[in-house]
Amino acid sequence: MASLQKIRNHGALLIVIVGVAMLAFILGDFLRDGSSLIHRDRDKVGIVAGEALSYAEYEAEIKRIESFYPDAQKAEIHSQIRDQVWNNFLQEHLFRTQAEKIGMIVKADRIGEDEAAELTELFLGANPHHYIKENPSLLDANGEVNREGIIQLINSLNDADPEMLQNPEYVQQVASWMNLEKTVRNMYLQEKYYTLLQSLVRVNSLEAEFSFNNRQHGVSAEFVMQPYYAIADSLVKVSESDIKKLYKQNLYRYKQEPTRTIKYVSFAKTPSSEDFEAAKAAMERVQDEFRTTDDVMLVVQQHSETVYDGRDYSQENVPAQFKDFAFAKGAKAGDCTDLLFDGETYAMARIIKAGYSLPDSVELKAIIEGGEDREIGWVTEEQLIRGNAPKALIEKAFAGKRGTQFTIPVGMGEMTYEIMEVSKATPKVKLAILSRTVIASSKTESAIYNNASTFVVDHNNTEAFEAGAQENGWVVTPQYGLKALTENVGNIKDSRQIVRWAFEAKEGEVSSTVYDCGDQYIIATLTDVNEEEYRPLEMVRGELTYLATNKAKYEYVAGLIKNATSLEEVAEILAQPIQSTERVALSDYRFANTGFEPAVIGATLALDENQLSEAIQGNTGVFVVKAGAANNSTDEFEPALEKMQLGYSSSQQHVGPAMRLIESEAEITDNRANFQ
Repeated sequence: MASLQKIRNHGALLIVIVGVAMLAFILGDFLRDGSSLIHRDRDKVGIVAGEALSYAEYEAEIKRIESFYPDAQKAEIHSQIRDQVWNNFLQEHLFRTQAEKIGMIVKADRIGEDEAAELTELFLGANPHHYIKENPSLLDANGEVNREGIIQLINSLNDADPEMLQNPEYVQQVASWMNLEKTVRNMYLQEKYYTLLQSLVRVNSLEAEFSFNNRQHGVSAEFVMQPYYAIADSLVKVSESDIKKLYKQNLYRYKQEPTRTIKYVSFAKTPSSEDFEAAKAAMERVQDEFRTTDDVMLVVQQHSETVYDGRDYSQENVPAQFKDFAFAKGAKAGDCTDLLFDGETYAMARIIKAGYSLPDSVELKAIIEGGEDREIGWVTEEQLIRGNAPKALIEKAFAGKRGTQFTIPVGMGEMTYEIMEVSKATPKVKLAILSRTVIASSKTESAIYNNASTFVVDHNNTEAFEAGAQENGWVVTPQYGLKALTENVGNIKDSRQIVRWAFEAKEGEVSSTVYDCGDQYIIATLTDVNEEEYRPLEMVRGELTYLATNKAKYEYVAGLIKNATSLEEVAEILAQPIQSTERVALSDYRFANTGFEPAVIGATLALDENQLSEAIQGNTGVFVVKAGAANNSTDEFEPALEKMQLGYSSSQQHVGPAMRLIESEAEITDNRANFQ
């Protein structure tokens, strides 16, 4: 019997088996770029606490996660998935290392071995782990964890014949299950570790009382505020030494990764006149067949970019160029438009069905047997189609009446829905659309590419690059602050390759490669290399100038009112009204209605009743405060409750720094930039 444990014991081999085809493709891409793993003499994406993440494991896990996301190839989502894989690896090994030091484990290696084991309880217990309860593939039709189904699945994997190890689908299924076990185990281990860290935070009675008093004890106050924005910059002077001093004081805020700045020119893959003529000719060759065929779906499938999905178009969602045609008086099945052109696409439409009405939206409810029904709400056909809803659901929902219940197959079970309400019926039409968007041909793209290549040869440094671009009337676009792991240059698709080049090139170089980035070719020059640990002064000069100016304005205002003896005098000098607040407490984050002002709050509470403060430098302006009478809360002190609340908030504040400390002291090697 081929047991699941045997495969567990060869987990690394399994990952390689699952990822081998994908890896071959990636290696081929590396070889074309002249950056193969062989040339790099390593295949480790990263090392954490002595544990290495291989390139094969890294990419296999990325591909696995991407399979759950329809938009995974979008640059933003793809980048997030890569970061997720790395962060999961990082946290897993950081937590494991720390947990091993203190003997913390998740009991049992596999589900079902020990009924009392933690992992079994996490999957099959009375209160399964939240990751299990949120996994649709492990739930029954009522949304509950399908314990019997999980047990059957485990048994089927354990009881498979040895020959099944040669079956890629079985190996993939085992890999998915092992990953699920691993994910739940790691998440639970992290949760246990977090709980331990939180439990280490102790709150004594004095701390609880102090916290309570900070909330309870307060004072009323009157104040005058002079906003910084109301003081002309010309009234103050900020020196270079002031800015440099602030820069040194705030240097910790400007820590950064190495960055690169490039400038680039884009060559759009614009279709030529010949490309437009060719697209039109192709549509003309098939238009008669489209008008007369009995198998419209086949013609559309073979010759059109627009898929025929049988949707019901209303006047609101039908393509604009076909609106008058589709809803013309007397329109009938078989009617067809002439060949139309809208600037980039040739298209024509044929009516499949007309002269009927359906609602634009319906209100649905899912009927859960033995559980609480789930309100879905109002949905349109368009929303259901975009959400990949079953075709049977769409058809029945929009063909039924209020109060109709219907059942459709869902996965291994069924789901019952009720139509709660329908919108007013409106005229509908089914259309088959034949379309072709004009794109640049390979001949056209080659001509554009050759033009860019010639430019690169003749302009091989930044100065020549910029001068040549100006001569040709081309736009030179700068891109600042590229980091080693930046996924793309701005919004340019497939431009990760340019980022890699920028971190390999020398300042002043022009890319010898013309980069193919989706719908455009890109050539770039590296204009700045920044390896500094902190952002340079010039990069943050604007922020520092603002802070220094506000400080100077504070000193200016303080000088104006230094001899004032009352709040009324201050108000008169500054031409600002006297404002009031009923209560200021040490636990407050905001002062009255002015914003985040901790310095003002602290200064107010340090005053005696009726005492006038000196000028206070706030975040938003200069304040002068007169403290009023005490205004304390009447809440009673409950030591146990206060300890619990303070303990929870304090533990949350301590967990983050603790984990950052663990990460800072760990030996971490991040080579991701070499492989992306």
